[in-house]
Amino acid sequence: MELIWERPEPRGRTVAPVDRRRIVAAAIALADAEGLSGLSMRKVAAALQVSPMRLYGYVATKDELLDLMVDAVYGEIAAGLGDHPEREEALLVIAVTTRECALRHEWFVELIGGRPPLGPNALTVMEATAAALDRALGPDGADRIMAALGVYNAYLVGAVRNEVTELRLNRESGTEETQWQASVGAYLGRQLETGRYPTTARILNGEPEGDPAKTFAEEVAIIIRGVTHTG
Repeated sequence: MELIWERPEPRGRTVAPVDRRRIVAAAIALADAEGLSGLSMRKVAAALQVSPMRLYGYVATKDELLDLMVDAVYGEIAAGLGDHPEREEALLVIAVTTRECALRHEWFVELIGGRPPLGPNALTVMEATAAALDRALGPDGADRIMAALGVYNAYLVGAVRNEVTELRLNRESGTEETQWQASVGAYLGRQLETGRYPTTARILNGEPEGDPAKTFAEEVAIIIRGVTHTG
């Protein structure tokens, strides 16, 4: 079966105009509002005021629709890349833009991290990441690019998943992280006072957590320095 990326759209239909761009935009709006559990071809069709069967001429399966949605988000990431000749800056921009898009489209984190997405926008982001790492590692580090990509992407996917999961837990439980910390504070304090966890105690008694965006950028900078270190 021809992949969605190479399969042309049907042409010549003028009643209730529909195309993949409109279908994907409607699907993303639904997923943003209701999550992936609230997404169905029937609901997308209703949002576009067409019958569900109309959609299948453009998107054969729901999995194809999800692939298109993921690539649309990668399009947002690609649009934010710009021209960053400095390799560290390019990698930081990719990570920060990915986080921002994941926070706008929380369902996105459920669809990344497994097999690599192969849509044109995803490939654009992949190329930008690989090119920045290639410049950073230089000709002597060519054999390290795959490992560096793996570490960078593993951190990025894990970090945005963790943050989105925390946001969802806060909404579902009605408890903010600070309230949760207060509820377990006494227990944790007693455990730290035993002296069995000196490093953890030193870290927790240090500076309080700051702005999530700033913390994320600092963590990404550490990852970038680690994967591009050539010494």
